[in-house]
Amino acid sequence: DDNFATIVGAVQQGRVVYGNLKKVILYLFATSVDEVLVLLLALLSGYPLPLAAVQILWINMVTSSTLGPALAFGPAEDGLIQRRPRPPGESLLSGFFVWRVVLVSVLMMTGALGLFLWELSLGTGLETARTMAVNAIVVAEMFYLVNSRHVLASVVNREGLTGNRVALWAIAACVPLQLAFTHLPVMQGIFGSTDLDAVEWLKVL
Repeated sequence: DDNFATIVGAVQQGRVVYGNLKKVILYLFATSVDEVLVLLLALLSGYPLPLAAVQILWINMVTSSTLGPALAFGPAEDGLIQRRPRPPGESLLSGFFVWRVVLVSVLMMTGALGLFLWELSLGTGLETARTMAVNAIVVAEMFYLVNSRHVLASVVNREGLTGNRVALWAIAACVPLQLAFTHLPVMQGIFGSTDLDAVEWLKVL
């Protein structure tokens, strides 16, 4: 129809869809690059691989099917319709987005690879160290999912932490999958994972 309120609503919904698309891309880029950096740095440094090929497949299956798509269902952010229109020729991935992908990827890589090498230095077995590295990456991606709710605004508030129910359900679905990966004998046989005790889980967190 030609109702002005309908036009305003359509513009707002378009901005929600475009914004959520950018968040999904930002999330998937960062969570993919960190795995590459973990393997690349380990290879260049001559260390054992922190992730087996089948474990990389597991991470991608879990995060792609449960965590990544959740950002597409995010509600409209406050003040969305008051923002100035974006330039029509603006790139989907700005310099800020590239910087953020690099920053987050390096942080995740540092946590996972650092934990892996720390455990090896303590005499921990390779399978256990790899299991901890896999869990460290997935846990980091869970936290980053919450952080990606807003690109610029803080998420350390009630709306930021609970505003996207789909994201919370995605994390809730991912937790038992990760516990199964770590502790179920059949999963251990497939993915080369091992049981972790309470102290090792604390290190992962």
